[in-house]
Amino acid sequence: MTQKQRLIYSIVISLVVLGIMLGLSYLQNAGMITEKMFQYIAIGVAVTVVVINGVMRRKVKP
Repeated sequence: MTQKQRLIYSIVISLVVLGIMLGLSYLQNAGMITEKMFQYIAIGVAVTVVVINGVMRRKVKP
């Protein structure tokens, strides 16, 4: 994986995370999920992104 590919994947991941958070916020405001559920899902998403970023960083070739 090159630096350019990693940059593209990082941008895509950040847009996906933004979409997920906006969706969760909408669901919470609509009363479909509770504040606790929102927090748990947000923490899960954050951990997943950190793991994906770590894996991508190891695959970048110098």
